[in-house]
Amino acid sequence: MATAVRPTVLKNFINGEWVDSASGLSFEDRNPANTRELVGLFPLSTAEDVDAAVRAAAEAFEPWRLTPAPKRAEILYRAAETLVKRKDDLARDMTREMGKVLAEARGDVQEAIDMTYYMAGEGRRLFGQTTPSELPNKYAMSARQPLGVCALITPWNFPMAIPSWKIMPALVCGNTVVIKPAEDTPLSTYTLVQILAEAGLPAGVVNVVNGMGSEAGAPLVEHPDVAAVSFTGSSEVGRLVSVSCAPKLRPCHLEMGGKNILIVLEDANLDLAIEGAVWGGFGTTGQRCTAASRVAVHKKVYKEFAHRFVERVKALRVGDGLDPATDMGPCINEDQLKKVMEYVAIGKAEGAKLITGGNRLTEGNYAHGWFHEPTVFADCTPRMRIAQEEIFGPVVAVMPIDGFEQSVEIANDVPYGLSASIYTQDVNRAFAAMRDLHTGIVYVNAPTIGAEIHLPFGGTKNTGNGHREAGNAALDFYSEWKTLYIDYSNRLQRAQIDG
Repeated sequence: MATAVRPTVLKNFINGEWVDSASGLSFEDRNPANTRELVGLFPLSTAEDVDAAVRAAAEAFEPWRLTPAPKRAEILYRAAETLVKRKDDLARDMTREMGKVLAEARGDVQEAIDMTYYMAGEGRRLFGQTTPSELPNKYAMSARQPLGVCALITPWNFPMAIPSWKIMPALVCGNTVVIKPAEDTPLSTYTLVQILAEAGLPAGVVNVVNGMGSEAGAPLVEHPDVAAVSFTGSSEVGRLVSVSCAPKLRPCHLEMGGKNILIVLEDANLDLAIEGAVWGGFGTTGQRCTAASRVAVHKKVYKEFAHRFVERVKALRVGDGLDPATDMGPCINEDQLKKVMEYVAIGKAEGAKLITGGNRLTEGNYAHGWFHEPTVFADCTPRMRIAQEEIFGPVVAVMPIDGFEQSVEIANDVPYGLSASIYTQDVNRAFAAMRDLHTGIVYVNAPTIGAEIHLPFGGTKNTGNGHREAGNAALDFYSEWKTLYIDYSNRLQRAQIDG
């Protein structure tokens, strides 16, 4: 039965005003668990809207840059306080537009809260360095400087957390922002920016343009007045963003795909490893860049692990994320669901053993949503496509391994390098894994998901281009160093020459 909740008609946010798009057109934001529910209508923006937003951000940059960092941070702190008060309502809205279960949506909002508080604290800690000069009567130090207008493009799987990862460090460093959220989940970004505006953010400092990647995202990345670009999404689109930024020597941060592994050695706590594999593989319906879509299990415990893992996966309850009984929600949209179904067919064709799941759910309450069974393939080989390519859905490939050395080889033999985890009671092998796994994140006796906002987040190889989100590392992308020398000797002194 269709919900009675009325759809929200929303606009772009440009120069402190909520405005329609130049096109006059809109697109629908629908609930993936019940596509009959229209969550909201959003503007279908064009290059004209992008230009207006960038111009507003460029005009706001100078006064915002000159606002003392502690004062910028006070606005973020007030916004964090409001996020805390509205957490449950924001989470419910997120579940309606994204589909993740309500507990996970609350966690998404909590990440935004944590990041906003954290970056508010950085307003009084944008530390530089002071160091002795090699010359007498000379002082040397460094300071962070903002870049200018930052273009932010965010994905649909963490519709409030990831925008906060980008917006908050950009703002505290003194930049202004234009953000284009994913067209599947624009409401969460809308409410986040609305809260920043209520907290006192000056007009033009943050601007939102909604729409499609080709009509709004590409013009934003290519705009001549954009100083830096931060993108989270697929590796294919990330390459296009990089190519667009390269001729202008424009700083570009890319956070892209993953094909993460969960390693279970023969001495692992199997109860713990199974729970980790279920959460890592099927949390957020497997729609995380850090999802544990590969599980490598030592042959000595492989049979027991596979049997018990399947039992737990079969017990997962799939449904509407607003239902407290639901363990796993829908795929985000029809295209993503079709991609999952295609990879299930690929796995079968490759000779992997389908031991649970494998089907779209269409009966009863599933009839109007994008639901797929949690799916597990066993007896996979490392070079199978389902063990190499990012699926971004509830599909896990389980493979047997001979020992620790082989597990590391298999872990590293994929195009991505975001996250990896190992379950073992052997401290020596745990430390060897932390050293040898070529990923940006390594977990020991924990699944591949669960990053905390005060530490760097990002990966290697096709996962990213070296920059990191979160923690102090984020400040390094959204600012640049200025080195300052003050000579009070009242005479010419030549570094490296006069001593």
